[in-house]
Amino acid sequence: MVSTPLATHFKPSKEQSPSTKKANEDMQLVPYAFVVGSLMYVIVCIRPNITFVVGTVNRFLLNPGREHWNTMKWIMRYL
Repeated sequence: MVSTPLATHFKPSKEQSPSTKKANEDMQLVPYAFVVGSLMYVIVCIRPNITFVVGTVNRFLLNPGREHWNTMKWIMRYL
């Protein structure tokens, strides 16, 4: 369990998106879009305090990288 929805050591950026075909294929196995959608549902229903961090990870929905996924896992641990 963590005490904040986003840690200061996570700095999601476009440079962290996969640039190789192998890395892109690996990330296609991760349910990134499904988890973002689930978190958006949680925002609407019960937890509006995570709106900012979900918006941050939502920016990388088309090309998420491993660091973006680690950020997503941090948010899930917060909840």
